[in-house]
Amino acid sequence: MRNSSRSNVDPFIVMDVMESARQAEESGRQIIHMEVGQPSTGAPQAARNAVADALENNSLGYTVALGLPALRQRIAKLYGEWYDVDLNPERVVVTPGSSGAFLLSFTALFDSGDRVGIGAPGYPSYRQILKALGLTPVDIETAAENRLQPVPTDLSGLDLAGLMVASPNNPTGTMLDHAAMGDLIAATQDQGAAFISDEIYHGLEYEAKAVTALELTDDCYVINSFSKFFSMTGWRAGWMVVPEDHVRVIERLAQNMFICAPHVSQVAALAALDCQDEMRENLAVYARNRQLMMEGLPKAGFDKIAPPDGAFYIYADVSNLTTDSRRLAAEILDGAGVAVTPGLDFDPLRGATTLRFSYARSTEDITEGLSRLTAFMAARG
Repeated sequence: MRNSSRSNVDPFIVMDVMESARQAEESGRQIIHMEVGQPSTGAPQAARNAVADALENNSLGYTVALGLPALRQRIAKLYGEWYDVDLNPERVVVTPGSSGAFLLSFTALFDSGDRVGIGAPGYPSYRQILKALGLTPVDIETAAENRLQPVPTDLSGLDLAGLMVASPNNPTGTMLDHAAMGDLIAATQDQGAAFISDEIYHGLEYEAKAVTALELTDDCYVINSFSKFFSMTGWRAGWMVVPEDHVRVIERLAQNMFICAPHVSQVAALAALDCQDEMRENLAVYARNRQLMMEGLPKAGFDKIAPPDGAFYIYADVSNLTTDSRRLAAEILDGAGVAVTPGLDFDPLRGATTLRFSYARSTEDITEGLSRLTAFMAARG
């Protein structure tokens, strides 16, 4: 049978790196994982307890498409706690991970062929999901002087139907402050384009609180997830906040695309929202790891790095070392036993000279990984 042209998307390179690391581990090697943005911790204890109780006492069938009402209400309450935003819970939609929210957002907002701006470097699946939906991703080459985030002048002449931003950003960890976020929202709306804010790394900040687009406008889509701050990657639970007059549109799409997010994951997510003290203990580990990375990577030879305001990544310019980041990552995996991600995942044009390092693992792993990187790079010359 033939394949559609829409199915011709690029691989998610970090998943290929994970597979190479798995094969190395299967052969008996001990690999330090700096490639994947996954917390080394599991779901909070109260979430696991809630699931155990639900398995015993609840049939865990379909929920309504928009999500458990109690969970939607608790997510809305979170915006008051974190940002002093009074959010109507009717605007909250529970999704099967942030990936489900991307599918719903792009389908609800854009017609086939529409041009949607995404910052480069940026999360690679934005580009591939847009392509698979028959939309046109438009890479916006961000500049170091703008902290590798889009600015209004970058949008000029692009004829965009929408703009996706991420703060904190993957892979750079850089954030938009109130002024920068507000300027981008205004510039997008001036063009009659939709504004989508990916906020899945909120809660993982080190010096200043991340800004939600909802502090500045209700005329936007906001996407978040339980994967990162709440340490629930495999549960596939996320959410989105949309304008009130978009809720029914999203509901109809969700009914047909997913029926609902997994009931068991929604039970876990509801309990996790009241485990923030436990999650901040994890954040303290990331903060220690971040400091180790900021000190250790330059000693290993990776000294051109973006300022990591949030998330758990370091994005390094390695143009002085290679013009083939995929090959360099393979050399590091083979020679040092450290898995890192080539920048090609995040920036098709400039990613051949960048690497992403994740510090989401244990401090012991990060210390060992930096030691191995230092020794390998010294031997490499």
